[in-house]
Amino acid sequence: MFGPKIKIDRELYEQLRKCAQTAGYSSVDEFVLHVLEKEIDRISKGDADMDETKKRLEGLGYIS
Repeated sequence: MFGPKIKIDRELYEQLRKCAQTAGYSSVDEFVLHVLEKEIDRISKGDADMDETKKRLEGLGYIS
């Protein structure tokens, strides 16, 4: 895999390695990518939920 690289503290990397191994991932990279993708989805969904809530409150006249 080529592209941007990030630096991770050695202690954190060891925790990631142990979690990846325990969870059955083939590598730390695979585990980290999966965790990041899940977090991005969670945050994006939260943004969508917030937009919907704002629209509802505007429709009800609570905010403008």
